Amino acid sequence: MLSMPRETLKHLQPQQPARVRRGYFECRYGQLHLHNAMPPGGGFEEGTPLLCLHDCPGSGRLFVRFLALAGRDRSVYAPDLPGFGESDPPLAAPVLADYAAALGDFVDSMRLRKLDVLGVRIGALIGAELALARGAQVGRLVMVAPPAAGAPERAAPAELPREQRWALEAAAQYPARERLARLTQKTLILKTREEGADSGARVRELLPAARVADLELPGRELFAAAPERLAEAVREFLRG
Repeated sequence: MLSMPRETLKHLQPQQPARVRRGYFECRYGQLHLHNAMPPGGGFEEGTPLLCLHDCPGSGRLFVRFLALAGRDRSVYAPDLPGFGESDPPLAAPVLADYAAALGDFVDSMRLRKLDVLGVRIGALIGAELALARGAQVGRLVMVAPPAAGAPERAAPAELPREQRWALEAAAQYPARERLARLTQKTLILKTREEGADSGARVRELLPAARVADLELPGRELFAAAPERLAEAVREFLRG
């Protein structure tokens, strides 16, 4: 009977989704709650860790199905941003750089020498701030439906919880043109169905060297409806 080398059999077997776990880490605002996944084999040959940042409002739970797929070949982390989900809030109104600094506390606690960052809408702007603050550590940046001019897609009604208002106001005040122009990382912009041609043109103006891909998928349900497609698009970019 013909036998095959163990490594060949390993590659022929379908990859199983990674197990998604939860945990808490310390940051400058208290505890930071997150979901994470990592390759089942221990990760000696895994890719650069990936940090995923949700939109505001929202939580890291948005990425659970994506984590199970993206975590097959790299460690993936999806924190609840300070003041969202189960993470402790700031004591005063932050700017986007403050959210990025709190995430930097997590990066330091994990002793990550290199990482890539994925952010959704306002999370994409926070990811850009993290990339600017830690240019030597952040290798690549994926921005999913980033606000075209840095402003949020919606106003911040007074009846919203304080933490939600703070995040929306911080995004509205963000100097996107100035800050994004300073990015040096290779960047992938993933557009969703709701974004028009004008929005895409403004994003390309801010990041002329970025790679842009139009997913033609509904943005509000993106990570729940098509995690496989997203995981493959992101994996291809991070490996390229």
